[in-house]
Amino acid sequence: MTGSKPAPIAFFLPSVRGGGAQRVIVNLVQGITERGLPVDLVLTAAEGAFLDQLPPAVRLVDLRAGRLFRSLVPLTRYLRRERPRALISSMSHANLIALWAARLARRATPVVVTVHNTLSETTMAAGLGPHLLRTFYPWASWVVAVSRGAADDLARTSGLPLDRVRVVYNPVITPAIMALARQAPDHPWFAPGEPPVILGVGRLTRQKDFPTLIRAFAELRRRRPGRLIILGEGEDRSGLEALAGELGVANDVALPGFRENAMAYMAGSAIFVLSSAWEGLPTVLIEALAAGARVVSTDCPSGPREILQGGRLGALVPVGDVPALTGAMIDALDRPADALPPDALTPFTRDAAVDHYLRLIENPE
Repeated sequence: MTGSKPAPIAFFLPSVRGGGAQRVIVNLVQGITERGLPVDLVLTAAEGAFLDQLPPAVRLVDLRAGRLFRSLVPLTRYLRRERPRALISSMSHANLIALWAARLARRATPVVVTVHNTLSETTMAAGLGPHLLRTFYPWASWVVAVSRGAADDLARTSGLPLDRVRVVYNPVITPAIMALARQAPDHPWFAPGEPPVILGVGRLTRQKDFPTLIRAFAELRRRRPGRLIILGEGEDRSGLEALAGELGVANDVALPGFRENAMAYMAGSAIFVLSSAWEGLPTVLIEALAAGARVVSTDCPSGPREILQGGRLGALVPVGDVPALTGAMIDALDRPADALPPDALTPFTRDAAVDHYLRLIENPE
């Protein structure tokens, strides 16, 4: 007589379109299935760039809800029917849907909600007042923040006791991304003999503050040759292109859009720069270190200071400070890259994150 099939660990997301939080979930799903545990990936709509990266063992559950808030009823039905071992959600609105659905399902399903950003900067922009977080986040078995800075900010913003928040760094370092770093970047500016490339990666939005990076690059360009590539898409594209034109560097600035092989660009660049006004735990900064790039970052909340060990692994400059960013980029170009300490990236590996999440699932209270 065979035993009953073990309950799956369920992850809930709106979709798996290209983005940092989505990539984190796909990495976690890959790591957990490699441990032989059943996983359901529950999506508001089964669409996105990362669908083809899901392991065959993962069961994809398409709620066919179209919009996130329409997924409340089908997610509730899923929880009643499948009774997963735990439900792990990411992104602020999805976290609320997960908590409401678990309550409506009237099942003792532990819910782990993950906060990927600095909530004091994002909750109002997303239409989420602190009162919603104070009211509903205590329903979670655990609230996970992706950095110590994000955890402290979450506690201040929501009033949630800090002992209810666990810090779990994102599972960034995987064999797949290290393989991408060994590829050749598909851009002519990386050809031998070309000027050094400075690289930025992220959505073209206010959070990433690429105007400061373009202004700093324009100042650097007055002093020495160089080129700037910014990978990503977003609503600020036209403004960034116009700014590069106004500063006279349009011919040396490229915005080629989203690239699956950003790691290859990082490995080939002279410097990687994170210019963000705020973050949670910037995946691209960890990836750049793993790719062997010299890095310069704003000392924004939250994550860069933790990743760069207080500035030991790369320069930290104030947010929005063009002269400081220019100087740090020039300094980085003038010095050879230091070898990373052997354990610098260990906290950001997939195995480390999977271990953390499985411990939380096994100890829901």
